Amino acid sequence: MKKNKKLGYAFILLISFALLPFLPACSNNIDHTSANETILESEIALSEPVPSKVETTERKLVKEGTIAFETDDLAETGKHIKEVIKQYEAYIASENEYKYIERQTRTLTVRVEARRFDAFINDITQGIERFDTKDIRTRDITEEFVDIQARLKTKKELEQRYLVLLQKANKVSEILEIEQQIGKLREDIESTEGRLRFLDNQSSYSTLSISYYKSIPQRVAFGREFVQGFSAGWQHFVWFILGLVNTWPFIVLVVLFVFFLRHWWKRRKGA
Repeated sequence: MKKNKKLGYAFILLISFALLPFLPACSNNIDHTSANETILESEIALSEPVPSKVETTERKLVKEGTIAFETDDLAETGKHIKEVIKQYEAYIASENEYKYIERQTRTLTVRVEARRFDAFINDITQGIERFDTKDIRTRDITEEFVDIQARLKTKKELEQRYLVLLQKANKVSEILEIEQQIGKLREDIESTEGRLRFLDNQSSYSTLSISYYKSIPQRVAFGREFVQGFSAGWQHFVWFILGLVNTWPFIVLVVLFVFFLRHWWKRRKGA
């Protein structure tokens, strides 16, 4: 029994010594495989980047409002609004004036710092007893803002990895392909940055639409309608005269026909 065990140990040792020359080659194959797997993982990392996480402690709120009211003096109300706008360091994004038969209306779109929005509305509407419209809205865009920030960070990280890969590229085809990918990525980054700036501006400055009007007395409206009616009547009269001028041959024929018909009738009656 002991003799068999010794023979077994000896056989194992012989096999081990026989395989020693092949161990370096196996090691090289393992290292080469590992290197290939590393390159493959790097390419996968470039093609499928993991979204980055962005933390924010500040909520992004967009405040918007619309107010409409009647006033007895358009000039005085406009002066008051302009003074409040200057006081709060706001600015007018757009201004329009409309004139109708029954009213005259002015509309302004004002942008003011979000932190001063509520106080701005209180001062603008001071002394107004009744509103035709008063609509104040608040939208929370924090989630959208954070999501865009995360996507922007991920795209910038991916751009840097492409730049590193570009430095290592040797073939012209590889260089052109990487540069094309970088160009597309740069367009996406600029577009995302633009959207981010827009949302930041929307949350930093609130928008208020102010519409105020003055009713026009009915007598003035009636006088205007009378003038318009007189003008329309004159136009119709002119068109009537032009119609007569254009049809004068037919009018002459009708007159002659009536004349001869009456003459014939009298002769027949006299006979």
